Amino acid sequence: MKSQPGLLAALAFALATSIQSAYAQTATPSHDAMPGMTASGDDSPSTEAFKTADKSMMAGMSSAAYTGDADRDFVAHMIPHHEGAVEMAKVELKYGKDATLRKLAKDIIASQDKEIAFMKQWLAAHPRAK
Repeated sequence: MKSQPGLLAALAFALATSIQSAYAQTATPSHDAMPGMTASGDDSPSTEAFKTADKSMMAGMSSAAYTGDADRDFVAHMIPHHEGAVEMAKVELKYGKDATLRKLAKDIIASQDKEIAFMKQWLAAHPRAK
C-alpha cells in the first residue's frame, strides 16, 4: 500500500486520540499528567515511556514563543508535536505487539521525520523579522 500523508495524519490522530481516551478512562489525577489527561496507576515500562514522550512534547510546545507570525508559530509548535509523535511511535515499536500498529508506527516515524526536517529547514530559511 502506498503511503498517503492525509491517511497517515488521520491514523496518527486516531491513535493519539485512542491513547488519550484509554489513558483518561483508567486514570486518577496526578501532577504528572498532561493538561486534560489524568495519570493511571500503571507504571509499566510502556506507560512510563509514553509519559516521558508526552512531557517532552508538551514542554517543547509550551516553550516555543509566539511571534505573531502565523507561519513561524505554526512551524515552531508543530516541530515538538511531530517529535512527540515520533517518540510515541518508538514506544509502540518497543512494546507494542499488534502488527498493524507497528506498521503504522514505522510509517509515522518515516513521514514525521521528513516533515520535521522540512520545518527546521523552513525556519532556517525564514529568519524572524526584526
